[in-house]
This record gives sequence, structure tokens and C-alpha cells, in this order.
Amino acid sequence: MIRVLIVDDHEVVLAGLRQLIDGFEDVEVIESATDGLQAIEACASTTPDVVLLDLEMPNMDGIEATRAIKTSSPATNVVVFTYFSDRARIVQALDAGATGYLLKDADPRELHSAIKAAAEGGVPLHPTAAAAMLEERSEAGTRAHSELSPREQEVLVLVGDGLANKQIARRLGISEKTVKTHLTKIFQTIGVTDRTQAALWAERNGLLRP
Repeated sequence: MIRVLIVDDHEVVLAGLRQLIDGFEDVEVIESATDGLQAIEACASTTPDVVLLDLEMPNMDGIEATRAIKTSSPATNVVVFTYFSDRARIVQALDAGATGYLLKDADPRELHSAIKAAAEGGVPLHPTAAAAMLEERSEAGTRAHSELSPREQEVLVLVGDGLANKQIARRLGISEKTVKTHLTKIFQTIGVTDRTQAALWAERNGLLRP
């Protein structure tokens, strides 16, 4: 049974959600909350599998609550359930740690599927949210690409080609220490932590030779 905490500042919405979810055979509502602070406390005491969370609430909004929940209860998956479909909120919520993003015009089957997907480690996204994230990642890649110097791009291409630091140093006529310095800056700029991730980033962003 999937254990769900529902969070919304409107009692009518909470009552409707509870009634709807109670009709799902494999999902149960274990608790409800009306603001972000209550949601954090409820998560700490009940450890739900999934939190179905509104964005606009008093005391603490859904984005801050998501961040706090994922810090204190990392195994709990948060699905934002809101009327807001603007890109800024979607990106903020997912960056804060939300697993999924669903709009309140979803039909019961979509809601059920989203809860199940989140509980199983999936990423249930409304098409609008999915499109927003693709656009954000594309733009982020473009920004990072433009921030790399020509030499850093050369180093990154050679990393993508599978060359070790010593080989890159020989190829470019620089010291191995300089290669390491370039790699540190590259990792910071493109937001990765190792060579494999850097190579994948270079491939996704069109730096590698065909």
C-alpha cells in the first residue's frame, strides 16, 4: 500500500483529494496538512511514501517545503499538485527536489498513475512541466557552453574522446597540472563531478566529433 500525505491550504480540496484517493485500491491517505510547516512535521512523524503538495500556501510555500522535506526525509517523494503551469515555478519546484509535477486539471487516472510512479522512483510530469524542464536544460547547456573558454572546450572534447590527462597535456602542449586546473573549472561550469559526466555533457551539447 502506498502511503500518501496530502497538503493543501483549502479544506475542500483536501476533502476531495482524500475521497478520491481512498478510492484507489493500492493507495491510502495517512495524513493531511494545510501549509508547508505542517507538511514537514507530518513527514517527520508519519514518513509517507509520497507527498502530494500544493505550491501556494501560508507560512511556508510548497517550494520551500519541498526543499525541507527532501533534506529531512530524502526517501519521501514529493509530487507538486497545483494550478500553476508557468515555467519558473515548475523549474523551481523540481530544482528543490520534487519528483513530479502535476496540474489540478488532471483526471483521476493521471493522479493515480503519478502517485504510483513517484512511489516507484519514477518522474511523473505533466507535459507542460516536461517541456519546461527540457527547455531549461537546453538553455542551461547553451549558457555553460558559452562560458567555457576555447582552451577549456578543447580539453573537454579530448576528455570526451577518452584521453587521460597526460595524453591531453601532450596533445595540447601544456602541463598535466594545467589540464587538471582546466578540468576543475570545466566541472564547475557545466555542473558535473567526474570525467564520465563531463563526456556525456559534451556529447549532449554537440562538442564531440561525429
